Amino acid sequence: MSIRYYLYGLLPLIAFGCAQNHVSSLHSTKEREMTLGVVQMEISQGMDQSEVATRLGSPNIVTKDQNGMETWIYDKIASEVSYSQSKGGGIAVGIWSLTGLAGFYGREAGASAKTQKTLTVVIKFDEKSAVDKVSYHSSKF
Repeated sequence: MSIRYYLYGLLPLIAFGCAQNHVSSLHSTKEREMTLGVVQMEISQGMDQSEVATRLGSPNIVTKDQNGMETWIYDKIASEVSYSQSKGGGIAVGIWSLTGLAGFYGREAGASAKTQKTLTVVIKFDEKSAVDKVSYHSSKF
């Protein structure tokens, strides 16, 4: 086997390795993904604010009501894009072949899909800064 075939076999591995390096350096992949399941498993009534912050990170919005009680809101949006592509080709047959003008043709086909997910988590704290109520809304479209 020639060195050229050996190198062509390594190219996909090298490209995949480079892509992995880029993906791991993205800000969004370094944070723990917040899902409804994570919130339901990790957050419970009576938990203090520091525990909530440790488990979920900093909230997007913090408000206080007229009694001085804090509410933390986590508002997350995620987009997922999928793409599939195929290429093909062959020898043209038919009229061209009858006239002696055989040729090559190529074709490409592809499809893409985009999904959006939202998760809004509202955590209300009591006068002791402990979790009083947790509510949430999740959607996917």
